[in-house]
Order: sequence, then structure tokens, then C-alpha cells
Amino acid sequence: MAKKIVLAGGTGFIGNYFRDKLMELGYQVIVIARKAPAIPWNKHHAIVDALEGAEMVINLAGKSVNCRYNEQNKQEILHSRTGTTKLLGDAVKSCEKPPALWINASTATIYRHADDRPMTETDGEIGTGFSVDVASKWEQSFFQCSLPATRQVALRIAIVLGPNGGVMTPYMNLVKFGLGGIQGNGKQMFSFIHIEDLFQIVLFMRDHPALEGVFNCSAPHPVKNEHLMRVLRHHLNRPFGLPAPAPLLEIGAIFLRTETELILKSRWVLPERLLQAGYAFRYPTIEATIQDVV
Repeated sequence: MAKKIVLAGGTGFIGNYFRDKLMELGYQVIVIARKAPAIPWNKHHAIVDALEGAEMVINLAGKSVNCRYNEQNKQEILHSRTGTTKLLGDAVKSCEKPPALWINASTATIYRHADDRPMTETDGEIGTGFSVDVASKWEQSFFQCSLPATRQVALRIAIVLGPNGGVMTPYMNLVKFGLGGIQGNGKQMFSFIHIEDLFQIVLFMRDHPALEGVFNCSAPHPVKNEHLMRVLRHHLNRPFGLPAPAPLLEIGAIFLRTETELILKSRWVLPERLLQAGYAFRYPTIEATIQDVV
């Protein structure tokens, strides 16, 4: 029989990519999600059966943060992360043969707005505000699970770039319509990771049983927003792009029902622990990443 992997929240941009790649490797992939044909979150016994004897469980569940931060959305963003993590933890505890590895998504947004120095796992400073609060409570709910037979890894994931989805679609549309200039002052740092590297990091965790705890999942060469937009314009053959000052972005965010934090926060994150462990990035630079994606 094929080895089994449980993929929680496996119906989005990253989840679909992971499912297809895991199936290519010969895994039986069981998905937990809100809608059929996946196992629904309220079916505890079915989740336990799925986890029983699985090689690992990967939890990507969480409502998209690409929305306005009103009270209802804030509650859904938080509970969709902490609640599902607790449900998984309770299910793993109920297993006679629990998964050997549990990889839980987290976010590089947990660090403060950083335009002065990079943030690593050892000396990164946790920020403040709603998004940071969600990230902190998410990791807390994960590591509070006491699972002696299951190794736990939290991936602080930077902005994921890949073909056919994610943030690349709106960025490319901006450039195509002549709006591919800097956003804000263009000095904010942009930490990113190619979706293939994110998948390979999961396999790297599987193959290195001594690794556990928190890992920054970001390419080793983050860039400023102005550099990102310049590379995008080059690959899309658009020599010029109008800039978008912060006040204009605030107005646009209201109409687009999103938040400017997604664009204006300076995320300067380095994958110190991954590099120390010997992981070799396939797409270490924004140039290599954009060339592949576009």
C-alpha cells in the first residue's frame, strides 16, 4: 500500500500544489477541508482514522488574510488557524500509531516591520498588531500540543510565489496595466519563497528527523519592493510603471476589500536554520523565481 500523508486545508493555492506533487511521489493523500469530497473538520473519528499510521500531517488551514480586517473577518482568520490546529492536535493524541511528523504552517509576518536589519529565528523581533497576534496564537496553539511520538515543525512562511495563483496574479496584472511602479516608498523589504522550494522544504523536514521547532521559510536573498517591481516589469516587457503612493493604496485597498499591510509591511526574513541544516534553495533569488513563474 502507498504511504499516507494527511493534508489539512489542502484545497488552496499551496494545498493543491502539494497534493499533486505528493501524489506524483506515490503517496496516498487524504485532505481535510471545509467542503466535500475532503474530510470535514467536524468529523473527529474520520480525522483520527486518516491520521492513524500516516507518515506525516501537513496543516495549511486558515482563512485568507486578503480581506478587510473587520471584527468578523478577524475572528474567522484567528479561529480558522488556532481552532483547526487544536482539532488536529486532539486527533493526533487519539491515534494508536500517530504520524511521526506534523508540519504546521505559520507566517513570517510574525516579525516586526523591519527596514533596518534582517530577522532570523535566533534574533528576530516579534512585532505588534493584529497579524502578529494571530501568528503568535497560531504557533502557541501548535506547540501547546503535547505529542511525545510526533515531531513538530512550524514553518514561518514568507510570501509564496508560484504559477497559476497566489499573489503573483495581482502583481502581474498591475504591471500589465501600467501600474507596476513602486508601492509606497518602494524601500520596504519583500521576503518571498518559490512554491517549489516550500514543497522541497517539507520533504527536507521529512528526511531530517533531528529537525524540529520553528523555521523561517523564505528565500535567502530578499529584495526591496522597487527591485521586485523592476524585475516584474522586465519579464513582462513593460519598461514603465506608475507608482502607487501609500495614500492611494489605502483608498484602493478599501475598494479591493483588502489591507495595505500585505504590500507596505517591510518583511526582511532570512532562513538561518534551513541554511545551517544544509537545505539548498532551488530558487534563491527573485530573478530566478520570477523567470520560472512568469
